[in-house]
Amino acid sequence: MSTAEAVAPVSAAEAKALFASLLRFPTLVLAVSGGPDSTALLLLIAGWHGRLKVAPKLLAVTVDHGLRRASASEARAVKALARRLGVAHRTLRWTGKKPASGLQEAAREARYRLLARAAKSARAGAIVTAHTLDDQAETVLMRMSRGSGLGGLGAIARESALPGDGPGIVLIRPLLEIPKARLIATLARAKVQFADDASNRDPRFARVRLRALMPALAREGLSARSLARLAVRLRRADAAIEAAVEDAMQRLSGQSADQIVLDAEEFVRLPAEVALRLLGRAIARAGGQAGIRLGKLESLYAALAHAHATKTLRFRRTLGGALVTLTPSKLVLELAPPRRTTAPAARAGKRAARAGASRGRMARTNRPASLSRAPPDT
Repeated sequence: MSTAEAVAPVSAAEAKALFASLLRFPTLVLAVSGGPDSTALLLLIAGWHGRLKVAPKLLAVTVDHGLRRASASEARAVKALARRLGVAHRTLRWTGKKPASGLQEAAREARYRLLARAAKSARAGAIVTAHTLDDQAETVLMRMSRGSGLGGLGAIARESALPGDGPGIVLIRPLLEIPKARLIATLARAKVQFADDASNRDPRFARVRLRALMPALAREGLSARSLARLAVRLRRADAAIEAAVEDAMQRLSGQSADQIVLDAEEFVRLPAEVALRLLGRAIARAGGQAGIRLGKLESLYAALAHAHATKTLRFRRTLGGALVTLTPSKLVLELAPPRRTTAPAARAGKRAARAGASRGRMARTNRPASLSRAPPDT
C-alpha cells in the first residue's frame, strides 16, 4: 500500500464491503466513545445504512467511565452527532468505586458489561466496535512482551464471542484491517470533529509506550500491517492445532461423571503443543477453572513427561482445581479435594511456640495430627 493509499479516506464502496456481514443481524449496537476511530465507525455505518433498502436497526452506545472531566460532554457530542446522522443513541455510565490499579483493564470489563446490557435490552445480535489495524499491531506487541502462546499472539479476531455475560452476542470489528490514519482522513473529509483522550498519550500505560515504538519498528520492517499479517497467520495455525486437540480428546479420553481418563502412553507421544492444550482443556473440565497460566501448564506437562519417562509408579499434582494423577498406564483428572487449613487456635499455638523457642523456652502446640496439607498447586 502506497503512502497516499494509507491515508486515503474510506470510500462508500469500501464501507459496503466492510459492513456486508452485518446484514445478517436485525439490530446492531455500535460502541462509540467519541474518539476518532469510533466516530468514523458511526459516520461510515450511518452512510452505509442510509443506502440500504432493507437495513438493520442501529443503536449507538457511549459508555461514560467517569474517569475524565470531559467524558460527559464527549458523550453529549456523540449523541448530537448520532441524532444528526439519524442513529438512535444511549449513554451508559460506569458507576461505583474505581480500582487504584489495573484501571484500564477494569474499564474495559465495565465497558463490555454495559454494552452487553444495552445489546440485550435492544435485542441486538451483535456489538460493532472500531478496532483498527493499529490496535491489532499494538495487541500483538503487548502479548509478545508478556510471553503469550500461539493463541494469544493471534491477537484480535474480526468476530468473537462477547467477553463476560453476553451469551449469543457476537463482537464484530469490521475496521480491523483499516489504519487509524484513514479513519481520521475520513472524518476530515466530512468535517466531523472527534474527542481527544489525553490518556492515549499517557506513558504510564504499556499500550501507549508500545505505540510510541511503532515508527521505529516500521523502519525495520515491523509495520502495523506486517504485525497484523503475523496475527492472521498465527490464528490460522492456532485453529489447526485446536482441531488436532479436539481429535486427541476424542481418541484418547474416557470420561465418567467425575473423572477424565487419558491413555498415558498415547498422551506423552502427542506433539507437545497438542498435549499441552489437551491437558489444559481436561484440567478446565475436571477442576472447573479456565484461564490457567501457560507457564504453570508447561511446568506440569514437563513433570508428567519426566515421571512417565522415569517410570514413576505414581505421580500426583493439583492445578486449576483439578487433581492430576499419573500411573504407568493412565492419566486421571478429577476435581481436587478441598484444601485443609490449620484451625485459628492451632495457628496461634504455633506462633506462641516459635516465640517461646526464640527466647530459649520450650513451648507446646495443640496442632491436630490429622490436619495435613493438600498437595500444592503447580
